[in-house]
Amino acid sequence: MRASGRYASSVRTLLPDPPPADIEALLDRRRRIGADRSDEVWEGVLHMAPAPADRHALIAGQVPAVLMPLAEAAGLAISGEFNLGLEEDYRVPDGGLHHSGGWGTYAATAALVVEIVSPGDETWEKLPFYAAHGVEEVVIIDPGERHVDWLALHEEKYLPAERSALIALGPAQLGEQLDWPA
Repeated sequence: MRASGRYASSVRTLLPDPPPADIEALLDRRRRIGADRSDEVWEGVLHMAPAPADRHALIAGQVPAVLMPLAEAAGLAISGEFNLGLEEDYRVPDGGLHHSGGWGTYAATAALVVEIVSPGDETWEKLPFYAAHGVEEVVIIDPGERHVDWLALHEEKYLPAERSALIALGPAQLGEQLDWPA
């Protein structure tokens, strides 16, 4: 199945381990130039993610400015992208709030993670992983829809929240503070 000269987003590729030499060269080149920053490992399977699209990147630049004073007031540390999980099973949210810093390469959990949706990404599929790691709240920002979902962990699953239990903000207020790209 092909779409516009590329494989459709529903197509998955499984490679042998170790991968063929040309694939290993691709992976090495991605590491050298930093193109693997958003790559994730899901239960030992590499998920290669491209750099964020323009709308994603423009929103990612604004979110820390909104969250920083609120996080500081709540005694939380703020971060950009980070590895949540373990070396063989981790996700890379677009940002987060933490009860403390200093987690090294992989954080076991976060108070809150921010995910910004890009076309064809796997944002919503990450929720069970975040719940299993005790992430208290997940904020999902969809620049294409100009919409913010704020989810709070309740009994191992996420439910919509009108306001954060961690900081003085909710989805409507965050959405109003963003300069949504066209």
